[in-house]
Parts: sequence; C-alpha cells; structure tokens
Amino acid sequence: MTHAIVARQQGGPEVLEYAEVEPPVPGPGQLLIKVAAAGVNFIDTYQRGGTYKVEFPFTPGSEAAGTVEQLGSGVEDFTVGSRVATAEGSKCYAGYTVVDAVKALPVPDGVDELTAAALSLQGMTAHYLINSSFRVEPGHTALVHAGAGGVGLLLIQLLKARGARVITTVSTGNKEQLAREAGADHVLRYGGFPHHVRELTDGKGVDVVYDGVGRDTFDGSLSSLRTRGSLVLFGAASGPAPAFDPQRLNAGGSLTLTRPSLGHFLLNQQERRWRSTEIFNAAADGSLKVRIGATYPLAEARQAHEDLEGRRTTGKVLLVP
Repeated sequence: MTHAIVARQQGGPEVLEYAEVEPPVPGPGQLLIKVAAAGVNFIDTYQRGGTYKVEFPFTPGSEAAGTVEQLGSGVEDFTVGSRVATAEGSKCYAGYTVVDAVKALPVPDGVDELTAAALSLQGMTAHYLINSSFRVEPGHTALVHAGAGGVGLLLIQLLKARGARVITTVSTGNKEQLAREAGADHVLRYGGFPHHVRELTDGKGVDVVYDGVGRDTFDGSLSSLRTRGSLVLFGAASGPAPAFDPQRLNAGGSLTLTRPSLGHFLLNQQERRWRSTEIFNAAADGSLKVRIGATYPLAEARQAHEDLEGRRTTGKVLLVP
C-alpha cells in the first residue's frame, strides 16, 4: 500500500484527506514514478473546489518529479532508475503515480528532483507565455501580476534575459523584495496600478500584461495596455475574470486578449522537449533561479491549499511524500 490525497467531494481545503491506497500499475506506454515531490498549483484548487469539473473521488496533482520504478510495455525512451518530471500527469499528490512516457520529461544532471518538480508546470508556463502567447522582444515593456509567485518570479527573470523592461505588482513588502531580487525594474502595489503604469510609460502603457490573477486585476490590466497591446490572461487566482463587451478592446486601442493554458502549448514531443530542455538547462547553469517557497509533507496538503489560496506563499509550493 501507499498513500495519496483524496477528495471525496468538491469543496474547500478541508475535503482533502490523507488516505491509504493501492499503488497504481503502469499500462502500455506508461511509467510508474516514485514521487519525490509534487507541485501545488492553482489549477488543483480550481478542480477541488468545482471551478473546473472533475470526477470524485479525486486525487489532485498534475506536476511531479521522481524516479522511474517500473516500465509499461512498449516504453523505450526510459529505464528503471531514470529521473523524470511531468506537468501533464494526474493523481500526483501521492507516493506513486503513473505517467504516459510521452509526457515524461528527462531531468538533467545539475537539477535536483525538488527543483524539477518546481519547474515543470510553472517553468514551461513561463516559457510559452513569453515565446508563444506573446513573443517578447528586446525593448518591450511587460506588466507581470503576482511577481513573487511561482510563475511571476520565473517570468521576471526570463523577461529580463530577453531584454524587456519589467513592471510587476505584489501585495507585501517581503514580496516586493523578492520581485526586485528577480530583476523587476519597477514594483507596484495593486491599488491604482493602471495609473502608475501609465506614469512609468509616459502615458503610453505596456506592450503586454501577463495576468494570472483574474477577477481583481482584469479591468486594470486592460487599462494598462498601449495601443495594440496584448493581455495574456493565464490564470484566475482571485476568481474568473468578469464578462465584458469585446468593443472595449477596440476602444482601448485595438487590443488583443488571449486566454491560454499550458496543455495547448505542449501538443507534441517536440514542444515538450523544447520548453523543458530550455528551462531545465537554465536552472542547471544558474541563469534561472528557482525559489521553492514552501514544502509540506504530503499529509499536510490541506494546509498547503489554504496557504496558497490565502496568498501567504511565495515562489513554488511542493508536497513531499
């Protein structure tokens, strides 16, 4: 037997139970992974709470890193003992999980398993945001919300390496310090941020806003854009963005709004390996710093969700079986 987190019905963090379960068995083309760490992400809370529909009983977690314990038939790219990570798994809040081999990412030397778990989903998210949702070029100015969060800290570093000017928002002084250490040029509080963005850009606005907050920042994000600017709405930490009249995009200066998700940017093995290799290599050579803000024993998944939703965390949050 092994242990996993199980939610038997949708609800708040209190529905997460630490339960004894049978270990999963890999099918054809799959790997059995002994989990070293599982990433905690807002999507897990959306699924647990019912914003995203899942079947219950439900074990959260799509992100993990660990060691291959068993191969399903037909697997050729990995061996028992290989270190792997994934951002496209399921039931990762567990001691063991099964992953399709095509969705497993090799972890290179120089990257430990906790760092790999911290980078898989959020690192590849940051990669597609600046390369594919809106292609950032030197000289662009970007506004990044939640700059001290897991994606935010990675985005700031990647944007600066690309030659962009970075404005970010945070909620506390401690988070401001973390955002500045990551390289942010300007750090704002959320209150009145569109006005301050206009001041910092001589009234023009920014080329792109990366918004993972949603409801609380959506209107201000649109108001912060320059003519023909782009709002990349990639999350909803404060709740879903409100409905709005598309005419507002025209009135704001022929703006562009996109609502991407990671899965649509990992359509094949080539995309997976491109994104994961660049992110893992940057971590291995030290050019990308990964902040693991908190680790919790697997049994304390409820507390991890409470702290994440309460905006009490910075950087990456991990569960360790």
